[in-house]
Amino acid sequence: MIDFDTAAALILSEARPLGSETIVLEAAGERVLAVDLKARGDAPRTAVSAMDGYAVRDADLASLPARLPVAEVAFAGRADVPTLPPRSCARVFTGGPVPHGADRVVVQEIVGRDGDDALFETRPGDGRHIRAAGSDFGAGEVLLPAGTVLGFRAMVAAAAADVATLSVVRRPRVVILGTGDELAEPGQALETPGSIPESVSFGVAALARQYGAEVIARRRLTDTPDTLEAAAGQALDEADLIVVTGGASVGEKDFARAMFAPFGLDLIFSKVAIKPGKPVWFGRARDRWIVGLPGNPTSAIVTARLFLAPLIAGLAGRDPAAMLDWREAILTTPLKPCGDRETFERGRHVDGGVALMSVQDSGSQKALATADALIRRRPGAPALAAGETADILDF
Repeated sequence: MIDFDTAAALILSEARPLGSETIVLEAAGERVLAVDLKARGDAPRTAVSAMDGYAVRDADLASLPARLPVAEVAFAGRADVPTLPPRSCARVFTGGPVPHGADRVVVQEIVGRDGDDALFETRPGDGRHIRAAGSDFGAGEVLLPAGTVLGFRAMVAAAAADVATLSVVRRPRVVILGTGDELAEPGQALETPGSIPESVSFGVAALARQYGAEVIARRRLTDTPDTLEAAAGQALDEADLIVVTGGASVGEKDFARAMFAPFGLDLIFSKVAIKPGKPVWFGRARDRWIVGLPGNPTSAIVTARLFLAPLIAGLAGRDPAAMLDWREAILTTPLKPCGDRETFERGRHVDGGVALMSVQDSGSQKALATADALIRRRPGAPALAAGETADILDF
């Protein structure tokens, strides 16, 4: 059995990006760029107006009031760039091309109209209200470096680069195998004597998607060796990463690791000295990763957050170490001394700090809905009073 830091380091060492794939821009949200994204052209391609108003030469406003005929009209999208005749102005709209020869755009609010003439009586301010060609970015400029997560802001820049497709890191394909004779599909448990709803795989699937995976299957299995072995072989054919829930302890029907033995299972670690979640394990078979989670719901989700989240994030091209970004927070409730095993208490952000959840049982499910922090307690750590600080991780 190894400690948490050693187990986390082993996970991080395996969490390297998968290969790349090309996808359409529309599907790229929240994916990770595999290569630098460069602009195809300048933005803007020509000088454009930043305001609705009138493009003029400074010389024509040297003496006020001034009356200038409106010689051109330039809306956004006009393909050609007109030339401004001497002693005239152009009606321009935001995004429209600024005529050659114009020095500034005077905002429409201080310009009058008399038929086809514009009347300038107020001297414009210092702003010229012109976006120069290439002032946002130039052709060939890197707008987004490789490794960028394409969130809603980055997607604007990606589209502005004028590309229809993007090269992104491939999402890890994940199969989730829930084991246990006692498990029934939600909606059927009350009608099945001796069964309980299988809940863990739904939470694991949601976590996997949140951190960048493509969940291709979620299967519920009975504790039958032949069935489990067949499911393991099928999952190894389909997935990059297999997550097994349950069957990781020392009972007579705990076959989670044994089901992968015929496929050359290489265990990276088999137990971790933490509470909850000691039975968590990690290995490889046929160049696929396998994470074994405990069957108790809280134990499974805590260990999934600690080990599965950074692994998936790294495979998907994100920074896996950032998924274990512990920080100090003020406790709003006291903590008892920690035992001889490193413990991750469930907490909740309240009143500018973190409060310990009243229920810490590894089988609890209701409390998971409101817990949003893990409080890290080192082995043998002393009691902490409200107002002291502890290391926490967003949960």
